[in-house]
Amino acid sequence: MSDLQIAIGKLQEIIDSHKKIVFFGGAGVSTESGIPDFRSQDGLYNMQYKYPPETIISHTFFVRNTEEFYRFYKDKMLILDVEPNAAHRKLAELEEAGKLTAVITQNIDGLHQKAGSRQVYELHGSIHRNYCTSCREFYDASYIKASDGVPRCAKCGGLIKPDVVLYEEGLDQNVINGAVSAIQQADCLIIGGTSLVVYPAAGLIDYFSGDKLVLINKSPTSRDRMADLVISGPIGEVFSGIRVS
Repeated sequence: MSDLQIAIGKLQEIIDSHKKIVFFGGAGVSTESGIPDFRSQDGLYNMQYKYPPETIISHTFFVRNTEEFYRFYKDKMLILDVEPNAAHRKLAELEEAGKLTAVITQNIDGLHQKAGSRQVYELHGSIHRNYCTSCREFYDASYIKASDGVPRCAKCGGLIKPDVVLYEEGLDQNVINGAVSAIQQADCLIIGGTSLVVYPAAGLIDYFSGDKLVLINKSPTSRDRMADLVISGPIGEVFSGIRVS
């Protein structure tokens, strides 16, 4: 039996013995669905553009260089032809079985909901919600993808902005409050696919005072020493080995 199989067995025991599990996930949860990780070696941060990606996806750049923002956003971030992977699906099963109370995600792709998860706190917003900055009319991701250049409101002609948290913008306080409450009430917190370097999101795990902390990531994190179980491996493969009863 491999080290990964042994670790999955330990995770199974933890899941079986807890009833208020919360999952906190990052980019690594969606890379197996084909969505690039911003900070990995092959991620968006290491590609070459006219401007650095972290500059393009800032509030200031959106306001001052809206056309260039949308050229990058539609090409590299508005990814619609992807499906949930084993991790997304297993988490939805755990919620359906009454084992998992919430998913907290740093991702903006909506794959948790597509897999069937209902209680999802999207810390950084979603590509699937877009609003006119003038009249607040709602538009889905397909409308943005199909637009020519900068998307405009069909109702009033106003500029449409994705409901994603850009650099220089604060997180939604209602989402934060919901995520904190879920973590505080959890008896088990599973963290997966995140290097835990993005704040304030990563700081939310400090609210956890439950029984078991599990970390699943391909590379070490600064919180490994705090965990009851650390699993190094692809998160989809790990969750594929979990039975839901």
